[in-house]
Amino acid sequence: MAEEKKRGLLNGLTHYGDPDFAAYLRRSFARSMGYSEEMLGRPVVGITWTASGFNNCHRGVPELVEAVKRGVLAGGGLPLDFPVISLGEVFLNPTSLLYRNLMAMDVEEMIRAQPMDAVVLVGGCDKTLPALVMGAVSAGKPAIVLATGPMSTGRYHGERLGACTDCRRFWAQYRAGGLDDKQIAEIEGNLATTQGTCAVMGTASTMAILCEALGLMLPGGAAVPAVHADRLRQAEASGLRAAQLVGSALTFDRIITEGSVENALRVLLAISGSTNAVVHLAAIFGRLGMALDMDQLNRLSDETPVLVDLKPTGAHYMEDLHAAGGAPAVLRALRDQLNLGVATITGQTLGEVLEASDPWVDPTVVRPLDNPISPQGGLVALTGSLAPKGAILKRAAATPALFEREGRAVVFTSLDDLSRRIDDPELDVTPDDFLVLQNAGPLASGMPEAGYLPIPAKLARAGVKDMVRISDARMSGTAFGTIVLHVSPEAALGGPLGLVRQGDRIRLSVAGRRLDLLVEEAELARRRASFLAGPGVGAERGWRRLWRDHVLQAEQGCDLDVLRGA
Repeated sequence: MAEEKKRGLLNGLTHYGDPDFAAYLRRSFARSMGYSEEMLGRPVVGITWTASGFNNCHRGVPELVEAVKRGVLAGGGLPLDFPVISLGEVFLNPTSLLYRNLMAMDVEEMIRAQPMDAVVLVGGCDKTLPALVMGAVSAGKPAIVLATGPMSTGRYHGERLGACTDCRRFWAQYRAGGLDDKQIAEIEGNLATTQGTCAVMGTASTMAILCEALGLMLPGGAAVPAVHADRLRQAEASGLRAAQLVGSALTFDRIITEGSVENALRVLLAISGSTNAVVHLAAIFGRLGMALDMDQLNRLSDETPVLVDLKPTGAHYMEDLHAAGGAPAVLRALRDQLNLGVATITGQTLGEVLEASDPWVDPTVVRPLDNPISPQGGLVALTGSLAPKGAILKRAAATPALFEREGRAVVFTSLDDLSRRIDDPELDVTPDDFLVLQNAGPLASGMPEAGYLPIPAKLARAGVKDMVRISDARMSGTAFGTIVLHVSPEAALGGPLGLVRQGDRIRLSVAGRRLDLLVEEAELARRRASFLAGPGVGAERGWRRLWRDHVLQAEQGCDLDVLRGA
């Protein structure tokens, strides 16, 4: 009997040494949940349950799951939801990235171990979508992504607010003395007023759009607001499509190819997306034995304009992008630069999907190619003596006057050192200096979003809005400024960043794609000889021990070495 069923509930039987007994026992226990024999004979579509009391972004997941189930049932499948780790971005210490790979392992192993023929990956918060995709790529079963969607904007004194770009803007004003305690408290209560992910082009929205660009999501699914009825219709359609994928060879490892990788990078540049996407894409591609080529990123950045006018680099919000035509509008604008023959989860090519999409677009939100916001892409990769294996700058969110600059290093040796001294009135710092943060990389600190070093309080009060800031940390996709991130190798490994000392000269050249430490090699050798690594974020047991022993650097996506594909 065990050989008769290759799909559905009787697939992947528990080992008891007797397959017929295992099938009989599984059916018996499944019947205890009240399913009919007809339902238990259907193919199974799993649905990830990523809701948690610690995850505000996923407050709408229960309703989405119910809509997915409707679609699965309509497609002749049996929908079974199952819990996986929930990563609430602002509720995790020290940083959510530390747990992205753990969630990816959870997703992969539960898809493999449980009897599902296809899976709907429901999630949205920053590290959740990458973790879901990474796990599904490695699990190798048919899958489809369903994003939770962005939250809607709030209001404060007649001004539209959206987490979290506006939160940073107002917090900077508060630090500079421009807002009082009562005002900042009122703003706090109006920044995030609905379910969903950040309302701007942060990491969650960026990754949702990139999932759509890669063909892993149904068309139009990235930008639908979390509270919109279209989000539930998207969920139902995703469940139906998942049921149709049962028995299909259209798995993520077949969809993600060199052509779709190039498409995703172009879209990332055109939307001026989050710098975090570079880390997440590198991790996803690494699961397939592919690398994210920084030279390719720069080449594409030189020829791909910024077309989407959204905060933090523009004026609009994700709900505006949805109303303007969503991700399909962006893809159509880039059509002549994309690989249109790549596969998508719909079963159609990208070109066929775009041909069938609504041609209307609001050009104030998604610009045409002949009227871009910027003629070049939002991100650039840097290399040089300070970043031998690379660094990232979001030039679309930076101050062009700071792009070609040499400055004196003002060094903070750790996150604690930064918080202790950044607002010290005696801090030796000028607006022309480069703020340098060490030991905030993956091994040292789990690579938190600490790269958005605050402007020292005394300079902020004097009206300084931006400075060059350099670190091995990440930055929220909702942030802005002339900020060099993901410097590799990280300081904790004894990379050049860890050898920088107060007063050293550093040269930044965005045009030359360079970041250089202007210190003689003999002096660096002396410093290297006396370098002592810190304790790092690792521990003697459990997940942090695995992280410490196996985590890779930023250019490889900070995945674990044991999880990458051959």
